[in-house]
Amino acid sequence: MGVAEQLIIKGKEQGYLTPDDILQGFPEIDAEPDQIFRIFAAFKEIGIEVTDGEKDFEEVEQIDDEMLLDIEMMDSVSLDDPVRMYLKEIGRVSLLTANDEVELAQAIEAKPLHDAMKALNVIEEVDGRQRSVDELLPEVIERLATVKRKGQQGHIAQELLGLLDMGKLPNLTDAASAERRRISNGARPRVRAEALESYRIARYRLTERYERAYEAKQRLTEANLRLVVSIAKKYIGRGMSFLDLIQEGNMGLIRAVEKFDYHKGYKFSTYATWWIRQAITRAIADQARTIRIPVHMVETINKLVRVSRRLLQELGREPSDDEIGEEMGITPEKVREIVKVSQDPVSLETPIGEEEDSHLGDFVEDREAVSPSDAASLTMLHSEVEDVLDTLTPRERRVLQLRFGLIDGHQRTLEEVGKRFG
Repeated sequence: MGVAEQLIIKGKEQGYLTPDDILQGFPEIDAEPDQIFRIFAAFKEIGIEVTDGEKDFEEVEQIDDEMLLDIEMMDSVSLDDPVRMYLKEIGRVSLLTANDEVELAQAIEAKPLHDAMKALNVIEEVDGRQRSVDELLPEVIERLATVKRKGQQGHIAQELLGLLDMGKLPNLTDAASAERRRISNGARPRVRAEALESYRIARYRLTERYERAYEAKQRLTEANLRLVVSIAKKYIGRGMSFLDLIQEGNMGLIRAVEKFDYHKGYKFSTYATWWIRQAITRAIADQARTIRIPVHMVETINKLVRVSRRLLQELGREPSDDEIGEEMGITPEKVREIVKVSQDPVSLETPIGEEEDSHLGDFVEDREAVSPSDAASLTMLHSEVEDVLDTLTPRERRVLQLRFGLIDGHQRTLEEVGKRFG
């Protein structure tokens, strides 16, 4: 049974799928926002909603309880406990309702504001007297027209053109021609004054709207920081500290805020979960190991671990390499290779014990070393042989030492011994 079929069955049984279910089913996916929404829409068409799931809600509530506890214990929080201090800080931020998310997303969506600001920045060159107003105005009109063509925020460009007194958006060409005629008829001083005044007004209004968009992005990000904590908890013990996991998850959250499209009808947390998990798993793949493993191999290792756990539950015993390979569609040799690659290197200097007065290397067996009992036996044998040799003449002693290698461990043949003694 394929992964897609398994996800469909699971979604039909529980009534929904979580982003985590999809990410586990397709660990190699690195989709852009539009692709992610298409995946969500494909499941929605067959009656399966993609949502955070009850488990995630319970975990977020648990995190909220921890944060409330931290706030109540503000005086007892130690300055050397950064995790608790962080939870205390993000616990101060209230959660958002669905309507709040939409309102903030609408404020953030005014992305063409940036392009419009760039268009108005052209006029700033007037103060430096680098270019004349009659050269700048047509360029401003053209840039604002470009903003209009880019998407749904054309009303911004239209408003700006109105502020600049250059005509309505559908008649940009006529407005530009009219301005050129006014300039050529000697109205330059008045045009310059009007243009600069209109520019100041437009600049002020745009700055206000730009700041509101920035504040909306900040609020949407801060209100979902506890979601990052709830997801990061699942990846503890993967080779990165909890704070590092949170930091990487926050980077994914910021990217989700920038990419979120509320028009699709999904909650922000459902969408952000995807980016947060992806950012954390990528960071673990890149940073958690002393010897870096390619991302695709890390995903294969994770899949092997999941298959092994599932087979362990089904069979009641550890699955063999053949069983794992059959389930994953690979050879047993490939399974053994993946297992070997997944092993983490450990330093022999790793401290051991509470006192940390010993190291891991002290407990690793040296297979080439002689055991204490064998060493004692050899010492006693050497002493006994020396006592026996002392009863012989020097020539006899020397012959036996050369013949059996009692001096340097190298045994000589009778012919070699004979040559030594003539």
